[in-house]
Amino acid sequence: MISSKLISELEEKLGYQFKNKRYLTLALTHSSYANEHNMDCNERLEFLGDAVLELSMTNYLYNVIDLDEGVLTKTRAKAVCEAALNIYASKIDFSKYLILGKGEESTGGRTRPAIIADGMEAVLGAIFLDSNFENALGVVERLFLPHIDEVLRLRDYKSLLQEKLQSEKRTIKYEIVKEEGPANDKLFEAVVFMDEILMGRGTGKTKKEAQQMAAKSALEKEAR
Repeated sequence: MISSKLISELEEKLGYQFKNKRYLTLALTHSSYANEHNMDCNERLEFLGDAVLELSMTNYLYNVIDLDEGVLTKTRAKAVCEAALNIYASKIDFSKYLILGKGEESTGGRTRPAIIADGMEAVLGAIFLDSNFENALGVVERLFLPHIDEVLRLRDYKSLLQEKLQSEKRTIKYEIVKEEGPANDKLFEAVVFMDEILMGRGTGKTKKEAQQMAAKSALEKEAR
């Protein structure tokens, strides 16, 4: 489990003191640890936190970007994606507070982007349940928004490929063609087709990461 010292340390970084510390402990508990100890994990809080983050970011972007819905939607998607959450999390060394099972810990789970992003969302869900939306929004404003410019410079290869091929009236389809390894250390392989033509192939620790790498491969092939 996590020590009270680390809980206090994380609360200080978040700028929020939990009334019910169990919410924060649950938010940090990955399914690998929960399965080993027959307890609840952070997946439901992650579901809630995802909505809290999306509304927080929507509120911010609506007030600072005077552009149409399409631009706002694309900007928000980049600001709340897995890669963005990992940037926000890295600023407070968030991964050190995650509660992982022995297997996940030994195979590098503390550095796995999907686990870090899910935990960060779960913490926002926990703050919402412990108090209200305003406090969760406050954490987003303090910890996420100062790094929004860095996040918006991220390259979203799937979106870039979509824009390029849509202008040529092409259709795009992604498929996961292979997954290897144990449940706590999977490697996925994805391919992307333009119409029926295989355009790219990529691998990653999550399906999303594999698709991004396939899209990157396709863009590099198109640039040649």
